[in-house]
Amino acid sequence: MSALELVRLALSRLRRGRIRAALTMLGVIIGVASVVGLVSVGRGTTARITAQLNSLGTNLLTISPSGVGGSTSTLTLDDATAIAGLGGLAGVAPEIQTQAAVATSTTNTTTTSIVGTSADYLTVRAYEVWQGTFLTPVAVDRALRQVVLGATVATNLGLGADAVGSQVTIAGIPFQVAGILQPKGGAGFANPDDQVLVPLGVVRKYFVGGTGVRSIGVSVAPNVDMQTARDAISELLRVRHGIGAADTDDFSIFDQTQLLAAASTISDTLTLLLGGIASIALIVGGIGIMNIMLVSVRERTREIGIRKALGARGRDILSQFLIEALTLSLIGGLIGVLLGLAVSAVIGRIAGWGFIFDPTTIAVATLFSLGVGIVFGVWPARQAARLDPVIALRYE
Repeated sequence: MSALELVRLALSRLRRGRIRAALTMLGVIIGVASVVGLVSVGRGTTARITAQLNSLGTNLLTISPSGVGGSTSTLTLDDATAIAGLGGLAGVAPEIQTQAAVATSTTNTTTTSIVGTSADYLTVRAYEVWQGTFLTPVAVDRALRQVVLGATVATNLGLGADAVGSQVTIAGIPFQVAGILQPKGGAGFANPDDQVLVPLGVVRKYFVGGTGVRSIGVSVAPNVDMQTARDAISELLRVRHGIGAADTDDFSIFDQTQLLAAASTISDTLTLLLGGIASIALIVGGIGIMNIMLVSVRERTREIGIRKALGARGRDILSQFLIEALTLSLIGGLIGVLLGLAVSAVIGRIAGWGFIFDPTTIAVATLFSLGVGIVFGVWPARQAARLDPVIALRYE
């Protein structure tokens, strides 16, 4: 009997027992759908994290104090000026940060991060201006009371494109709106859109005293090696801070590419873990197929005896039952793939990363479902092939 005829026979058997076939396939459907759905969630999470990190600039170095208690006094504005004198850098932006209430003339109020920085912040942090302009070198040098609003802050204050040139207050102090930034996308504590930017000298004058800065952002030029730039900055700061060869640095330099690599590794591990957990459901579905096929062998013992008496060989009987198990697992796997894609599309839309189609995941899930059919279908098929035709004919 040809493979095509065996498939037709298997489909005929499944049609005669639709409810049993559906319940048998249910485990495979749930297993495959879980694999596709959970792996897609892992891929979506990875894509979202990578996109957010890339939006901050892959050529970004962030210099932070690492002295006693993380004191900001270990980094100063003079340090930032000295770093800017190094070659191979596209921009240097020192930062001071505090929290304050921002309000409009219509009494709309929001509490957000007030970041004091320089004109290079736009380049260093890879922002784009939606309306108006960013802080100019003149505004920074003269410590003018100008402000650039993050997209979330502008939304919270009910401000639109016509807000440029209007006035807001920060902790009761009036500022003129110079521009509004394009949204980067984000949420929670580290939302890059939930902040306002003002000249560094203004924050130091009205909100934060002292000479230290919270961090220094450095954008490395595209044609310059990140490690080379990092080593040059480290050597400069060690000399400026009088750090000896055997002493510990009072600063740390964080490389954005390191974070991208770490996030990618963690996300890949998470995706593998989710896929492994979902595979357990697929194995349980395979056990269901084996159970039903064993029952089917017992129910069709007399039929097997008649077929053998008419000349069917053991391998013919083996092929028949194995094809039935494969048909069950394959149909269940295809339905599971469609269900998993639908679930991942819904989750992606809710979570905000959209629908992610991964052909590799689909292929692996389908092949795995076929593998389940083979592994859990062989034993029942062998049981059927080994039946003695004389004993089988006597079976009632």
